[in-house]
Amino acid sequence: MTQTPKNLFLDFVKSESFGGIFLFVSAVWAMIYANSFLAPYYFELWHTQVGFRVGEHFFGFSIHQWIDDVLMALFFLLVGLEIKREVLYGELCGFAKAAFPVIAALGGMIVPGLIYHSLNANTASAHGFGIPMATDIAFALGVILLLGKRVPPALKVFLVTLAVADDLGAIVVIAIFYSSNLHMAWLAGSGGILLVLVLLNMLGVRYLWAYLLLGVGLWITTYNSGIHATIAGVALAFTIPIKITQRKQAVQGFSTMVENFKSAFNPSTHSTNKPLEQEQRDILYTLQDATRKLQSPLERLEHALHPYSAYFIMPLFALANAGVAISKELNFHVDEILWGVVLGLVVGKPIGIFGITFLAEKFKITKRPDGVSWAQILGAGMLAGIGFTMSMFMSNLAFNNKDAMEVSKVAILLASIISGILGTLYLVLIHKKEGLKAKP
Repeated sequence: MTQTPKNLFLDFVKSESFGGIFLFVSAVWAMIYANSFLAPYYFELWHTQVGFRVGEHFFGFSIHQWIDDVLMALFFLLVGLEIKREVLYGELCGFAKAAFPVIAALGGMIVPGLIYHSLNANTASAHGFGIPMATDIAFALGVILLLGKRVPPALKVFLVTLAVADDLGAIVVIAIFYSSNLHMAWLAGSGGILLVLVLLNMLGVRYLWAYLLLGVGLWITTYNSGIHATIAGVALAFTIPIKITQRKQAVQGFSTMVENFKSAFNPSTHSTNKPLEQEQRDILYTLQDATRKLQSPLERLEHALHPYSAYFIMPLFALANAGVAISKELNFHVDEILWGVVLGLVVGKPIGIFGITFLAEKFKITKRPDGVSWAQILGAGMLAGIGFTMSMFMSNLAFNNKDAMEVSKVAILLASIISGILGTLYLVLIHKKEGLKAKP
């Protein structure tokens, strides 16, 4: 049986919340390794070259580049699939549903960016304004799900959709501000491959291998064009078909085969240890094919990528990027990076999200979700200050200076911890206060 958008949404929430635990553990281990006697081996590992050589030419990357440029492209492919599904059929479908979380995400990006930029204007670190703009959906959801019934389901949905819209905003920021030295020939190649992918979609081609094979070419051309290669993952995601063809016929055939399977089952001759009859096995194989027809290529790819993203790509990214050696030599006074990131995430996120949505409702542009109070919106804004993964990724793109990068990563970790603690305590207090009001 195919899953509804609601079930897909719940699966997404569950996998990301569990993934957040692995992210946290990986980040802690990275900090331990980077500040222990194993530190030289830790940093040397990520610079190890992995690839193959043909004559004098080496084809490959360092392990760190494989993670940041290749594996993160798969992560952004998954992000793109989720955005497309939410925009077409989910919580971002239509203006009425999308307006509130999208406006919230916009405020949650603009205010932190302005705070950072105002503190670092006219410095070499001003380019890092994108760092406090991001929200880590895995960590934020992991925290809010731990609160259980202390927060209404509508607030959880709001935080998820806000984070999805925030991811879309981060993609735009990366494409515009963190791409440089464009090479037009490679860019034209990317455009050509993307056009072929769009045509495949329009022609109704549903073979995933065709899209993925062209996606590899799209990644290569994008990587060499000067645009960050992860954008290729998002572009590919937007071309993957999501529509289900011949739904009525597929459902009818599925129902018929289920009945045939039941009819082939003979309780009097059946044993729990006895293999299925040949007729039943044939029906099962046919049911497998029918099940695939009831799932779009986008759904199949999304389900396949989820566990790899949650339990491999993101924890590995954290392990490779969260390790910062905190020593006397670490210069925390590199411009105002530390305060720009911390204030941007801890203060800017909740103010931006709460402020812009409050004004949007007052001017009747959009409406707050039913069952969610303004106090809870502010609490969700605090949790949105957990920027970990996306902020770390932005930091890698924004800085070439080692000191600047390491200070920004310490600031991200500090701000994410503060935001998580403040958001959790605040929402717990709000729940208790509302509980006391409800008592006679």
